[in-house]
Amino acid sequence: MSSWSVDFAPMVPNLVFYVGAALGLVFVVLLFWQRSRGALLRALTLATLLLALANPTLRQEERESLANFAIVVMDESTSQTIAGRPEQAAAIKRDLEAKLAGISNLEVRWVSSSKPTGEGISGTNLFTDLNSALANTPPDRLAGVIMITDGQVHDVPKSAAALGFDAPVHALLTGQPNEFDRRIEVLKAPRYGIVGSTRDVEVRVVETGRTGRASERVTLRIRREGQQDETRQALIGRPFTFAMPFPHAGQNIVEIELETAPGELTPANNRVVVVADGVRENLRVLLVSGEPHAGERVWRNLLKSDAAVDLVHFTILRPPQKQDGTPIHQLSLIAFPTRELFSEKIKDFDLIIFDRYQHRDILQLLYYENIARYV
Repeated sequence: MSSWSVDFAPMVPNLVFYVGAALGLVFVVLLFWQRSRGALLRALTLATLLLALANPTLRQEERESLANFAIVVMDESTSQTIAGRPEQAAAIKRDLEAKLAGISNLEVRWVSSSKPTGEGISGTNLFTDLNSALANTPPDRLAGVIMITDGQVHDVPKSAAALGFDAPVHALLTGQPNEFDRRIEVLKAPRYGIVGSTRDVEVRVVETGRTGRASERVTLRIRREGQQDETRQALIGRPFTFAMPFPHAGQNIVEIELETAPGELTPANNRVVVVADGVRENLRVLLVSGEPHAGERVWRNLLKSDAAVDLVHFTILRPPQKQDGTPIHQLSLIAFPTRELFSEKIKDFDLIIFDRYQHRDILQLLYYENIARYV
């Protein structure tokens, strides 16, 4: 685009030029007021002198305008994958592409945001990804921002000034009017519990998308290990507490499932699982020494020094391959109770220690499999 302009660069300081022009104007006014002969000629001469001192310059400029930028942020979070929202978002994108393409001197940048990566739930952070896209965009060339989302955004700035730019921000919402969804929130859950005891679990049913239903009752189904399903009633928005038993050591699991309401957006978040470790009040230890040795007493003293340890200790004094002709009924030793320890009562122990133990045909492979399966 070409343009012409006239620039002035006075050959004297600006103050001198303006004072001289003012004095000349006063002089010309006096000449015309006194009706002096040649007043017009003197005025033209003075004007020509001032114009020469102004040093006018005729300039022609060739300008090329820079394109403006429009940034479109596509919400690709998990909530955008339900209830036909992917199709709606795709239709909105096609419509925007067609309309923005008709605007001259406009460059459109598409930004994908909050797409699940499998590394954990990070939320819908559209403005964080927008700031990343703005890092190489001049603020004075930003025409506007458009966000295609379902409206659940977790990093909305507290004020418009915090955006860092002066351009309009538009949101195109997916979904349908009067949508609602229910979910279960875990307010309090134990991380561990003593075997044989119970701990309280506190949950709450939350409904979003509509109001005035806090007093409505919903049905919860509670599943515990080894027990029949339990059905309980709870109020929307009110905490609900139930007991979680710890029947055994290790992981104990309780599942809470909320009934699906007609017209609910998705039942995917109507189920939560609480996992807590069961620990015994006393640590039950089985110590098996393969042969007598001086360090055996160190093991016993170490384990018996803690009152919370219940120790069962066996020392193998006569391995099966040792045959000296002594009749069995004359021996005072007791037989090693392999079946009772490693089959019937193996789950009663929290820790099994083999001290200087060799296979020696004492334990059959079946018992090793029981140990590995229990561990």
